[in-house]
Amino acid sequence: MPALSPALAPSPLRPEEPPRLIAHRGLSASAPENTLAAVRAAHQAGIAWVELDVQLLADGTPVIWHDASVNRCSNGRGRLAKLSLAEARRLDVGAWFDASFAGERMATLDEMLALIDTLGMGLNLELKLARGRDPAALAETAVPRAMATLPATRLIVSSFSGPALKAARGLEPDSTRLRLGRLYDKISKRWEADASRLEAFSVHSDWTRLTESRARAIKAAGYRLICYTANAPEAFAPLWQWGVDAAISDDPRRFSGRLPDAV
Repeated sequence: MPALSPALAPSPLRPEEPPRLIAHRGLSASAPENTLAAVRAAHQAGIAWVELDVQLLADGTPVIWHDASVNRCSNGRGRLAKLSLAEARRLDVGAWFDASFAGERMATLDEMLALIDTLGMGLNLELKLARGRDPAALAETAVPRAMATLPATRLIVSSFSGPALKAARGLEPDSTRLRLGRLYDKISKRWEADASRLEAFSVHSDWTRLTESRARAIKAAGYRLICYTANAPEAFAPLWQWGVDAAISDDPRRFSGRLPDAV
């Protein structure tokens, strides 16, 4: 597929706004998810923002990884939370996707932030909590690193975990310096109270479970509305009219030429 047109990059007049399209776990349609390679692929395709997941290893190192285990996306087995950095580094996290990515290693958060900053990209960093993990420990480890590397206009910290976001807000009470996104599978009836309490920037929803009335209420309340994981541009099209601000997609290139005029 071709790269995105320049029109899909963030407007220089509104740098605080994420673009319409965000690459899910990097450009995960073309490279192994949550890797440095996936972020480079997104950048090469002209995609300005990526969404990535962060968790802690057993030794407290924050790494970019989605699952509670390493079974699906590496040549190893077992729980991520039981690995040291040295053990995690021995895993091949690319060959499962394609032989051309053999030898790709798990990225630390610090490595990923450095790459994103060098490329001038934006990041939606999801605080990913496996069962039994400490939400405050994750927030206190990951959020200061992200804030120290990226400007507030190029960072959203999101999570399904209310306690993780509460801990993040405790680290930075100023909502203009740390933009938080509350993630839902299906948006809760308590969404407005949750967003207000967190002084959230955005509300995030599974696009297939979003209703028009809920979308319009979120926009009327002044929050950005971001949907995941949108890979069917034609089916997604009505949601732009509901006020959805951005779509997180495995392959944003599918949306080229299919965005509303007012980007």
